[in-house]
This record gives sequence, C-alpha cells and structure tokens, in this order.
Amino acid sequence: MKVIELLGWIPLFPFLGFLILVLAGDRFSKPLITWLGVGSVAVAAILVALIGAEFLNGTMEPYRMVLGVWMDVDDLSIPIGFYLDALSVTMLFVVTGVGFLIHVYSAGFMASDPGYASFSAYMNLFVSAMLVLVLADNLVLLYLGWEGVGLGSYLLIGFWYEDTNNGYAARKAFVMTRVGDTALLIGLFLLFTQLHTFDIQILMLRATSHWAPGALLPVAAATLLLGGALGKSAQLPLQSWLPDAMAGPTPVSALIHAATMVTAGVYLIARTNALFMMAPSVQFAVAVIGALTLLMSGCSALVQTDIKRILAYSTISQIGYMFLALGVGAWPSAIFHLLTHAFFKALLFLAAGAVIFCFHHEHNIFKMGGLRKAMPLAFWSFLIGSAALSALPFTSGFYSKHEILLAAFDASPGLWAAGCLGAIITGIYCFRLVFVVFFGRECPVIETRLGWQMSIPLVLLGALALFGGMLKIPLDSVFPVLFNNDPAFDLVAVITATAPLIGLSIAALFYLTGTFSAQRLVDFRVANQMRIFCFNGWGVDALYGALVVRPFKAIAKLNKNDAVDRAYTGIALLSRGGHLMASASQTGRIRWYVSSMALGTVVIIAIGLLS
Repeated sequence: MKVIELLGWIPLFPFLGFLILVLAGDRFSKPLITWLGVGSVAVAAILVALIGAEFLNGTMEPYRMVLGVWMDVDDLSIPIGFYLDALSVTMLFVVTGVGFLIHVYSAGFMASDPGYASFSAYMNLFVSAMLVLVLADNLVLLYLGWEGVGLGSYLLIGFWYEDTNNGYAARKAFVMTRVGDTALLIGLFLLFTQLHTFDIQILMLRATSHWAPGALLPVAAATLLLGGALGKSAQLPLQSWLPDAMAGPTPVSALIHAATMVTAGVYLIARTNALFMMAPSVQFAVAVIGALTLLMSGCSALVQTDIKRILAYSTISQIGYMFLALGVGAWPSAIFHLLTHAFFKALLFLAAGAVIFCFHHEHNIFKMGGLRKAMPLAFWSFLIGSAALSALPFTSGFYSKHEILLAAFDASPGLWAAGCLGAIITGIYCFRLVFVVFFGRECPVIETRLGWQMSIPLVLLGALALFGGMLKIPLDSVFPVLFNNDPAFDLVAVITATAPLIGLSIAALFYLTGTFSAQRLVDFRVANQMRIFCFNGWGVDALYGALVVRPFKAIAKLNKNDAVDRAYTGIALLSRGGHLMASASQTGRIRWYVSSMALGTVVIIAIGLLS
C-alpha cells in the first residue's frame, strides 16, 4: 500500500484526540492529556511528512480519495472526498507542522490551567477542521471545515470566559466572521444552481467554459466568495475582530494567526483562482483591499502598547500582502508568503507568550525593558521573527514579500508603492517592539526559565523563520504563470529590498538611540489625534457601533415585549375564543341538536330559493 492512501487519516487523528479529550479528558492525568492532544497532531504531522515526501518526489500528479458518500438526494451526490495537489500539500505542512510546535508549546504554557483537558480538545478540533478545509475536494465539505474552524475559534478565544471581556471578544469574532460566512454560503448556492456541481475542480472547468470573462455571474460568484474570505482572513471591512481575539491564551493566538484560521480566506481564493480570473474587476478589488488593509493595520500597529495586539495588527497587514499578491495574479507568491508567515508569526507569538509568561501576564511593552540578557532565547526569537516579518534580506520573509512587491509593480506601480510604504511601516513597528522590550531600562522579571516544551518550538521556528525561504514548494502545476517575475528592473528591486531597512533605521532613531522622541511628536495636537485614531483601529469599531450595534440595541429595547409574539398571542386568543364558541354549541341535548339541524335546513333551502 502506498503512503498516500493514508491521506484520510490526517484529519482523523486530531479529531479522535478531540473526541477522547472532550468526553473523558477530565478523568485523565495531565501527562496523558498531553500525549493525547499533542500526540494526535504529531501523528498527523508525521503522515503529512511521509505523504508530502512521496508526492513531491513523484510526478506531483493530483490525487483524489473518496471515503464515502455524505449526501445522496435525487441527482445531488456529495462525497466525503479529499484532493491532494501542491497547494494542499503546502497547507498541510503549515497546519500540521506549525500546529504541532504550537501544541508542544501549549503543553508547557497551559499545563497549570484547570481547564487544560478542554483546551487541548478545542485545539485538536481546530486543527482537524482546518485539515478538512484544505483537503476537501468539494465546496460543501470545505464549508464544513470552514464552519468547524469558526466554532473552534469561538471556543478558544473565549476559553477564559470568566472574564466578560473574553466572552465578548469570542462573540465578536463569531458574529463578524458569520457575516462573511453567509456571503460564502450564498456564493456556493449560486455556483451550484448555475453549474450543477460542488466538486471544486469540475466547478472551475465549467466556470471557464460556460461563462464569459467579466460577465455578471462570475463577478457575482467571485464577490460572494471574496466576502467569505474577508471575514475569515480579517481584511477590510471585517478586520476588527482579530485584535480583540488576543483575549485567548497565547498559543491560541499563534494557532489562529499563523497556521490556521486567518489563512483560510487566502486558501479559498487561491483554490478558486480560475473563478477570480473570470472576474477581473473582483480580482483587482482583492488587490486594492489588500493594499488598503496592510497600510491601515500597519499604522495601527505603530501605536499599540499591548505586545499581542501589535502582533495581531501585523497579522492583518501580512494577510493584506497575501491578498495583494492574489489580486495581481501572483498566486504562488501569495502561498509562499503564507508559508513563511506561518513560521515567523508563530515564532513571534510564542516568544511574546514567553515574555508574558515571565511577567505574570503583563502585556504592556512599556512596563518591560532590558530583557535581552535576562531572556536570551526570547530575545533572539523576537529578533529573528521581527527580521523575517520586516522582510530584511536573507530571511524567509524577504524572499516571499520581495516576490509579491515585484509582481505588484508589474501589475500596478501604485499597488507596489503601497506595498513598499507598508514594508517601511512594518520595519518601524517590529523593531519598536524589539527595542522597547529588550533594550533600554532593565525591568525585574518574575521568572526567566522556560521549560523544554516552550523552548524547543522557539528554536525550531527560529530556524524556519531564517531558512524557511528555501522550502518553497513548486506550485506551477496548480496556478497559471501570468507574468515573468524577473527582477530585471534593478531600481525597483533595490527600492523594494531597502524599504524595511528604512523602517528599521527610523525605529532605531526613536527607540534605541533616543535621537528623536516619539513622546514629543505626539505632543502636537494633530499627531496625538492621529495616534488615537490609529490606536482605535481607524474608528472601524466606532463606525459599526453607530451604524449597527446601537441601532440594533435600540430596536431590541423598543421591542423588549416582542411585537412578533403579540401577533402569535392574538392568533392564540382567537383560537381559544373560537373553541369556546364551538364548545358552547355542544350541550349534549338531542332536542337542541335536532332543532339546530332543522333550522339550518330551512335556512339553506331559503337561500337556494331566494338565489
């Protein structure tokens, strides 16, 4: 038997771990919980490594596996089927590889938590759902994984639900992503009613053969799918849930932001790239949304003081780069950046977790300082992760982001300029964080020793963040080559490579050498107002509060007695009244019945004669 025939077991092992832990986890010892939770993901990662090696060393021909029939109604048959190609192999490596390291880290970070068994179960559910999403060969199965990821995120973000703010953050994430999910569901119905299949590969072939480029139907379908992608990947205008999702434990932040949920929208657009190529206006909108999102979220990250919120806004920004790449047709570059982003963003979140762990859950970076000597592993992890996030030369992030920006220039110099400005901003906020936390005035820490469960993932992810650019999987068999990504335009390539170095230099002048003072800058009224505006996420939450939340609450208050129920109550009263009238005629007296029948007969005869 070939190893690839074990493909169906990859999502099954984490799901079995979830079932065992959620049903009986409270009865197990913590070491056993760790073995079940981490071990199930480890087995899945080993299977992915074996299957991936066999796939990449072979002909790289797509492989389909049908495990059974899920639904069979009339002429609609939906299988439980998995599809393996270069794109899904890349996603499998990200989800299981990075996911496994995050699970190992969480075993040390969360071991003392009383809800450790439930936490491990939810983490396994999250990974299993993401694996179903990326392996699904049809849109219905993909949607099952899509909603499973949404459920897992709700459970994990609100895991510490005793704090009402955490519960609010979980509900906010759930509701905002449901907006996008509704658009996606309508898009699936539209595609099925027009093309009569849910099979993704057949669907893309029929779309290109049945529809004309730029026609109403492909534009409508691509727009609806884009709505789903915007919600899951936290892009404008549905991005404001992601910073609040930092309410969850740090391993959750790493899993959501690096390896799973936020990349689902990128994967969806990449998987349905043929449909988006049939809708050029929607594809261009993807690029514009990505460019705007990366700039807005980058500016917000510049002024945050919470270490995890800085990284959260940076995630929104980097997903924006992926959308920019998708929008200009650089499909392989988008997935390449997804891969490298998983490495350095997981590294940064786990390093941030180490700092928070040693500061007894302190998040304010300005209450930290001088930690490079007290916490050398966290320092080097942050330094490597920030260098890769900023796309400094010869780090993994450099290779992927450089490709995106060159492709953006080939499509639109304006989009390229936005990407370069975003790279400068990224360099500033990344090294602002590094210089404030690890340089300057030393602060006492509560605990500086990290267990091996927290240390080993940092070391491995640090190596991947540095050298992960060498792991690029050839995606030519999945995506068409729409341009020649040749850096022949030397000046553009030099500017692109220099942009993050400019950001690093600005951060050093403000936060390392003290040549300039950020505080003096914000003393100016206009600058301070801009800082507050960016700190609050460009007022998106306030806008939603004014347009949606407060009107909804006002309507709910006016309707607290439920006018709809009044209508049903009236129907019930009429029914009861009719029943009383009908029951009054049932006296049990035969003379009354005979008299009524006779009278009724006379009335009927009279009506007949008169008419």
